[in-house]
Parts: sequence; structure tokens; C-alpha cells
Amino acid sequence: MTDTIADYLTRVRNAIKANHRIVEIPSSNLKKEITKILLEKGYITSYKFEDSTTQGTIKIALKYHPISKQSAIKKLQRVSSPGLRQYAGSTELPRVLNGLGIAILSTSKGVMTDKEARTQKVGGEVLCFVY
Repeated sequence: MTDTIADYLTRVRNAIKANHRIVEIPSSNLKKEITKILLEKGYITSYKFEDSTTQGTIKIALKYHPISKQSAIKKLQRVSSPGLRQYAGSTELPRVLNGLGIAILSTSKGVMTDKEARTQKVGGEVLCFVY
């Protein structure tokens, strides 16, 4: 598999469509950082890293509205891909839904959201949009 981030987003997307509570994903350092950001911003309920296998897994508990049963994540969109990398400087960072969503970036100072990158004045590779 060449694009592990797209696989991560697709597994979460498919679990949301099937109304699963928990999704299990093969682990990597970049996926762990993306999962931490999703928890910080309130898109998921919790996560757990398991290192029982050689690669390890991430178990993510998805967040749903208690009455309407709608997911907190409306859309996960991959922006940069291995065939076409999308970079943005600190001045031209994307705004998702006019600031209501988040863009996750991989910068020289680590993985962060577009808002954090603006405050630290760093640019980087735009990995995905979440709203």
C-alpha cells in the first residue's frame, strides 16, 4: 500500500457509514499524531494504542450525537497524495468551511492544525481536511 493516510481516512469513513462505534487501524507515528488531533478537536471520543503486534494498532472510538445518531465527522478529505504533494506556506494556509473545519498539516515542527500553524507561522504539507 502506498498511501497509508488515505487508507486511515477511508477506514474511518467506512466505519462512520456503517455506524460502528470502534474502528481498528494499523499504527504509524503519523497516524498517531492525526488521531491525537482528532481527539483534541472533539471529532472522536477516545483512542487506544496497542503494540501487541509488530506494527501495532490504533483503536478509535467514534463520536456520534446521542439523539440524531449523526457522526461528529461530516467529511474526511485527503488533500495531498504521494503522486501530487500539496504544500502551503504560512501565509496561504487553507481555511476549511471558513474556520469551522480543520486542515491537518505536516510541518517541520510536527503534525498540527491550520490554526496552530498560523499562530506559529509555519507552512507544510496539507494532509487532509476534516469537518
